[in-house]
Amino acid sequence: MKGNIVKASCSLVIVYALMTAGGQAKAQTANVDAAIFQGDNAIYQKIEQQIKQMTLEEKVGMIHGNSTFTSAGVKRLNIPELTMSDGPHGVRMEHDNDHVFDSATYLPTGVCLAATWNPQLGYAFGSVLGSEANYRGKDVILGPGLNIIRSALNGRNFEYQSEDPYLISKMVVGYIKGVQDQGVAACAKHYLANNQETRRGSINVLMSERALREIYLPGFKAAVQEGGVYTVMGAYNKFRGQFCTHNDYLVNKILKGELGFKGVLMSDWSAVHNTMEALWNGTDLEMGTDLDMLPNPNYGKFYLGDTVIALVKAGRVDEKLIDEKVRRILYVMHKTDMFGKRKQGTFSTKEHAQTALKVAEEGIVLLKNGNLLPLKQSSIKSIAVIGVNANRLQSEGGGSSQVRTRYEITPLEGFKAITAGKIKISYAPGYSITKGAGPDQQMINEAVAAAKKADIAIVVGGWTHGYNKYDWSDNAYDAEGTDKPDMDMPFGQNELINAVVKANPKTIVVLMGGGPIDVSKWIDHTPSVIQSWYPGMEGGNALAKIIFGAVNPSGKLPMTFPKTLSQSPAHALGQYPGDSVMVHYNDDIFVGYRYFDTYNVEPQFAFGHGLSYTTFKYSNLKVEPGNESATVTFTVSNVGKTAGAEVAQVYVKDDESILRRPEKELKGFQKVFLNPGESKTVTVNLTKEAFQYYNDMLQQWVLEKGGFTLFVGSSSRDIRLTGKLKL
Repeated sequence: MKGNIVKASCSLVIVYALMTAGGQAKAQTANVDAAIFQGDNAIYQKIEQQIKQMTLEEKVGMIHGNSTFTSAGVKRLNIPELTMSDGPHGVRMEHDNDHVFDSATYLPTGVCLAATWNPQLGYAFGSVLGSEANYRGKDVILGPGLNIIRSALNGRNFEYQSEDPYLISKMVVGYIKGVQDQGVAACAKHYLANNQETRRGSINVLMSERALREIYLPGFKAAVQEGGVYTVMGAYNKFRGQFCTHNDYLVNKILKGELGFKGVLMSDWSAVHNTMEALWNGTDLEMGTDLDMLPNPNYGKFYLGDTVIALVKAGRVDEKLIDEKVRRILYVMHKTDMFGKRKQGTFSTKEHAQTALKVAEEGIVLLKNGNLLPLKQSSIKSIAVIGVNANRLQSEGGGSSQVRTRYEITPLEGFKAITAGKIKISYAPGYSITKGAGPDQQMINEAVAAAKKADIAIVVGGWTHGYNKYDWSDNAYDAEGTDKPDMDMPFGQNELINAVVKANPKTIVVLMGGGPIDVSKWIDHTPSVIQSWYPGMEGGNALAKIIFGAVNPSGKLPMTFPKTLSQSPAHALGQYPGDSVMVHYNDDIFVGYRYFDTYNVEPQFAFGHGLSYTTFKYSNLKVEPGNESATVTFTVSNVGKTAGAEVAQVYVKDDESILRRPEKELKGFQKVFLNPGESKTVTVNLTKEAFQYYNDMLQQWVLEKGGFTLFVGSSSRDIRLTGKLKL
C-alpha cells in the first residue's frame, strides 16, 4: 500500500496546473509529494481508503461550509463534520444551528499574552483554549492571530502579538502546541499581510521579497515548522495582485511547497472570489456565509460547491485535485483523533481562570512610575476610581473574537476586592463612550471633585471595544472590521486626565486597549502609567495586585509606542491605509523598533520596555563563537528588595553588509525570575539564522562573514551590555 500511495502522490505532479488569464496551463509544483507522507504513513493509508469510497458529491461537500462554522462530513462512512470556533482568546458563543448559552474562559487578548514574553505561558494559554474547545465538541480553534503589528491604527492589533517576527515566532509555537496537545487543531491566521481592516476585502498589498521573508512570513513559518499547526487561514486582502486565500505564490509555492505544510488552508469567511483560482491555488476549504443569502444561505452555491461538481463532470477539472483537498481535511481529522476517542476536555474551570490571571499578571506593563507605585494600603484611606473602562465589561466586544464568559472582574471590582472594605473607594465615569464626542465638562467636574477628596486617584481609560455583535464597529476602536482614525485619546480623556492630575498629583493612569495611544498631552506631569491591554476575565484582580504590590509587574511592550502617529514607520515611510486599490509597504523591513532605532527617532516607550518594583543588574557578558553561530552568556542579578522577573533581551547588529540592515534586531530573550539578592546566568544560543538576512537581489538568505555587535538589555533602548563577534 505504501508504494501505491507514493506513486499516486507523484502522479499529482503531472495533473496539477494553474489556469492562467489566457486559458493556458503551466506546470505547477504539486501540493503533495512523497515527502509529505514521512511519519504519517499509517494515517495516509487510511485516508486513501476513505477517499476511494467517497462519491464526487461527498468530496465536494467537505471542501466548503455547510453552516457558518462547519463543513460537511460523510455520514455513511462515519466521517464527521469539521466544526470550527472562534476565537484566539476564548471559545466563542454558539451561532446558527447550535444555540448554547454556556460561558467560556475569557483569556487576555493576544497582545497581552505577547507582553508576557513567556513562551511557557503561551503553552498554558493554548491548553485552556484546546481543552474548552474539546469540551464543546469543536475540532478547530480559529487562533492564534499572528499578523505583524505594522501600524497603531489597525483595529485588530489587540488580537495579534507583536511588531517583531522573532517574538511572534517564539510565542506562537507554545500556543499552537498547547491547543493541539488537547486534540484540537489550531489555526494560524491571517495568512498573510492582513495588517489593516480598512478595505481589507479588496486592498492589494505590495511589499518587497525581503520584507516578506524577514518580517511578515517568519511567524507563519514557525507555526508550521516548529508548532506543527494543522490549519492555516488565508487573509482577506490581495498580495501582489492575487487574493491571499488562493494566492499561488503564498499558498502553493511557499506554504505547501517551501514550508511543507501538510494541513488545511481554509479561507477567511467569504474570502474566496474565484472557483478556478481556489481550485488550483491551494484553497482546501471555503468558509463563510454570503450575507445576501441570509437568513437561508445556499451553501451549494459557494465557489467550491456545486460549480466544482459540474466542472469535474465536464472534464474541465481532474477529480484528483478535489482528492488532494479532501486528503488534507481528513489528515487534520485523523491528527485530532476525530475517528478515535477524543479527550474529554474541561470548561470554565478554576484552573483555567488561574491561567487567565497569570497571563494578565505577567502581561500588564508598568510604563512609568514616579515612586508612587506600589500603593501601601496602610497609608491610604480613600481612592477615587475614574473612567468608564474601570467599570466596563470588554469580553463581548471586538468582533469575531468576542467571548461570553461566566464572569469578568473589572478594575473597579478588583480594587474593591483587594482592599476588602478597608479603603473607601468612590467611582466617577469621567467621560461617556460616544464616537466623535468631545469632553463632557460636567462629568469632568464630578471626577475632579472625587479626586480632590481622595488620597489617590486612578484613571482607567484608553481604547474600547464595541458591543453589538452585528455591528461591532459602533463606538469601537479595537475591533474587527474597523481601524482607528488616529492615535488621539477619544471621548475627551486628555482634558479629563489633565484636570484630575491637577486636582490630585497622586494620580495613576491605567490604559486599556490593543496598542499605543497618544499620551503626549499629559504624560510629562502624570507620575505613574500602566498599560493593561484587554486583560481577560481576571484582569481587574491582576491589575489590583500589581497596583498594590502583591505582584511585581514584569510585562514588556511587544511593540513600540510612538509619541505621535507621524512617527510610525508605516505612516512616515510607507502607506496606511493606502488608496482604494493598493497599499505600498515602502517602510519595507523597517517596522517598529527597526525604524525607530535605525532612523534615530525617539519613541514614547521603546519596544521591550517595562518597569519593575525592583532593580536588575546585568554583568559578565561572554560571547563564544561557533560554526556560523554563537553562545551568549551573562548574569542577571536582582539588586533590589522585591522578588521579580526580568526579560533579558539579546539584539544583533551586522556591522557591515552589502544591503542595509536595521540598527539592531531581536534574536534571543529569556524571562528570569529572581528573589532579592539572587543572580542567575542566562544562556542564549544564536543559530545561523540570527545573523542572516534575505538578499532579494540573489533571492536567498545570506550570512556575510565579518563583525557583529551583540546588545544585551532590558529593552531595545535600554542596553546594558555590548559584545563583539566575528564569523
